[in-house]
Amino acid sequence: MLALGAAASAAEPIRIGMIDGLSGPFANAGQAVVRNLNYAIEQVNARGGVKLPDGRHPLELVTYDNKQGVEEALTGLRHFADQHIHFIAQGNSSAVALALSEAIEKHNSRVPDQRMLLLNYAAVDPALTNEKCSFWHFRFDANSDMRMNALTEVIKTDRSARRVYLIGQDYSFGQHLAKVARAQLAAKRPDIAIVGDDLHPIGKIKDFSPYVAKIRASGADTVITGNWGNDLTLLVKAARDAGLNIKFYTFYGNSLGAPAAIGDAGVGRVRAVAEWHPNAGQGASDSASDAYYRAFRRRYPQSEQDYVHLRMHLMIDMLAGAIEKAGSSDALAVAKALEGAVFRNAFHEASMRAADHQLQQPLYVSVMRKVADGSVQFDNEGSGYGFRTERYLPTSFSALPTSCRMQRPR
Repeated sequence: MLALGAAASAAEPIRIGMIDGLSGPFANAGQAVVRNLNYAIEQVNARGGVKLPDGRHPLELVTYDNKQGVEEALTGLRHFADQHIHFIAQGNSSAVALALSEAIEKHNSRVPDQRMLLLNYAAVDPALTNEKCSFWHFRFDANSDMRMNALTEVIKTDRSARRVYLIGQDYSFGQHLAKVARAQLAAKRPDIAIVGDDLHPIGKIKDFSPYVAKIRASGADTVITGNWGNDLTLLVKAARDAGLNIKFYTFYGNSLGAPAAIGDAGVGRVRAVAEWHPNAGQGASDSASDAYYRAFRRRYPQSEQDYVHLRMHLMIDMLAGAIEKAGSSDALAVAKALEGAVFRNAFHEASMRAADHQLQQPLYVSVMRKVADGSVQFDNEGSGYGFRTERYLPTSFSALPTSCRMQRPR
């Protein structure tokens, strides 16, 4: 842990309460987020913490394991409310995010002197910044419509993609993703046939071979999936074991064991979309992106710890900046300071859209490559496989309209 200055270490910490699955089938995803948030917090604290009128305050992460359940998450929210924690971080489930957003809205109306903010680093259901938007919710990840828009932009020019199979997790995110995939493909590639559309229970399937058999029988040449965590790893492993060498367009195929599970079958075939990836700097000798990635790997050197997402670091940095701008850790003041806030470093720029609290930032679609071939510098999780930029989509392209009609506090 990086040391704090004496003044900051003596001050009352500003606590961030993280509610997410830290045990069960998605424990690896939750623990990876803890590492990323702690890393970002260390960066803020290393420069003295957050400056307020009464001095500098360190940030501190407090975690609650909701076991990936909605009711457990709401229990965690009450737990943090009792501790007067104003900032709640969550992401690994849109169903949980929707429940927390609604609960925080009610809490803030009932207890206006103890308001809370929801900082969303990964829950990508578009409803959260559209018809179910909340003043108290801020999303720092691209939503699923934005991600799918990027993937289908690549599919649009992929003339070998003719028969597409959709597979996803059976909850709000997966259900919406299937609908938007159909709509975007119809608009961009009306010649493509959707030959299958499956939703499976989230976190409960141990053997995906029956699903892979259905994909094979459909004659699909391309799979689109928003699966994450072990649901993605087990799916692609089953496809590899069955010798099903077709293309995968994924949201999260570049992390949490997926590259190693896919192996050589994924080279040139598996694509992922994200706001950044380790090889985004293209190996230039003066690449700030490369330096950023190397710094994270020095902090977390084990292969299984190699899960780094810029959006989580960006979220903490923007929160710290908003608290300083507001001159207070009051949730209402910080929310107003976050609206329109800009993040900028040497290789990335993003801004928080005030209309819906959806972060606007570029997106990368990258394709899996083998490090030994010399086409990428960094691999993922020690797998020997990394991802190379195939398409860079600037903010002007990745931004989408919103239907949010936000109710603002008086």
